Amino acid sequence: MSAPDHPQQRPLYGQFPTALRFSIRDQTRNRLAGLLLMLFVPVWYLLMDALASGEALDFKLYATGEVLHVDGGHLTLISAGLNSVTMIAGFVVFDAVRKGLAFDRRLVFAGYRQATLIGAKTLAVAAVAAAIAVYTALAILFFWRPTVGGWFAVLAGFTVIALTYGSLGLLLGVLVKRDLEGFFLIIMGGLMDTFLQNPLGNPLANKPVLQWFPSFGPMQFATGGALGHTALWGHLTLGLAWAAAFSTVGLVIFRVKTRGRSHSARSGRAVPQAQ
Repeated sequence: MSAPDHPQQRPLYGQFPTALRFSIRDQTRNRLAGLLLMLFVPVWYLLMDALASGEALDFKLYATGEVLHVDGGHLTLISAGLNSVTMIAGFVVFDAVRKGLAFDRRLVFAGYRQATLIGAKTLAVAAVAAAIAVYTALAILFFWRPTVGGWFAVLAGFTVIALTYGSLGLLLGVLVKRDLEGFFLIIMGGLMDTFLQNPLGNPLANKPVLQWFPSFGPMQFATGGALGHTALWGHLTLGLAWAAAFSTVGLVIFRVKTRGRSHSARSGRAVPQAQ
């Protein structure tokens, strides 16, 4: 990856498009993640639908207190989609942020503002998370056709959980020292988080303790909209709060790890080439 021009050769407002382009490129170059998205998601849907289709389940909407009697296959498809999104979004962002951290330090050293890099990373995470959520929500239509409003509720739930785990990937990317640690935390965290929300696999799925899990809000919103015809906006906001918390902590750590030498841009040094 080649470095952008020296920042003194362009105005400060010109830094953001360059930083955004590099952030999005880093997050879309992961071929394994692309393969997981294209192949794993439909295969995972197919398997979960075959295991749970037609089985009746009770699912509680905490905002209304209503217990929905739903097709277990439909509920399982929602939780399977959430599960896929958590792992892929977290994996993509973690891998990109971790590998690009040294290059980001060089950009700051050469005069790129930290606020510019932070803004670019935030927007890149949101764009990648939204793309993953859209594909996953479209793939569900091959196995189940909810109403238009129900599908958009599923899409909104997938988008918020993608933002949440993308933000977690950002946090882990600037925090942990080795790839294995980050991958383990994302995979195991996503599996446990989403698995526990489905009463088919977890008899305790209607217990209040699950309100403290990141996927609780998106699961309630998606299920309420698709199966209960209820828009639980407060629960969608709850999911966004998790995303905001993870991203805020991650970006603070990113700022700390890339600060300290930005004044050296005045010396006229060029940005080193990325490895």
